[in-house]
Amino acid sequence: MKKSSKLSILTKGIIKENPVLVLVLGTCPTLAVTTQASNAIGMGLAFTFVLICSNIVISLLRKIIPDKVRIPCYITVIAGFVTIIQLLMQAYAYSLYEALGIYLSLIVVNCIILGRAEMFANKNKPFDSFLDAVGMGIGFTLALLVMASIREIFGSGTWFGMPIPVLKDNNISIMTMAPGGFFVFACLIALVNKISKGKAIRKKEFGCEGCPSASTCGKTGCSGKGGEVK
Repeated sequence: MKKSSKLSILTKGIIKENPVLVLVLGTCPTLAVTTQASNAIGMGLAFTFVLICSNIVISLLRKIIPDKVRIPCYITVIAGFVTIIQLLMQAYAYSLYEALGIYLSLIVVNCIILGRAEMFANKNKPFDSFLDAVGMGIGFTLALLVMASIREIFGSGTWFGMPIPVLKDNNISIMTMAPGGFFVFACLIALVNKISKGKAIRKKEFGCEGCPSASTCGKTGCSGKGGEVK
């Protein structure tokens, strides 16, 4: 594969196929942990670690894993790495571990990781899968960091816990609540769509091929016509 193709694999997850702001996946942890920038960084790093490790292992085992049980196998591999990151956080970053709470465990069933395992790692070599995971991890972490920074600055008047003059005593508390999270999320999606002029990714690119549940739904769940999304 050419260097340009390698670079494309690495960078597509940042804007063109950003898992949060373009593919709109992993919305639950995105909204839950972005009240503080430190939490966003912690979740992003944990997610990236699990994604990189699981992508590499699944790619190495892609010719061994039986097709009929590939999803349970993916979840088992992912769960192993999630357990590792949980133990590391408990040992060395306990306050962050408590702040992330159940959302750290839910990385096991995060649709971004399962989607990359099914759509990319299962069909490509380990190094390409590594590049894909790094790009998607960077895109996920940046999206969470930007969203958390906006919510923390305007909602709490701080950034990474450091007080910001004026805003500290004149914050907009709703920004740290669910309505504020949805508002910032929507604004960032609109901004990415504006920057890319609506060309980041089109609906026709979504289909059964990259869906982890395609084998069980008969490829008719989306439209009844071969899984084409309308």
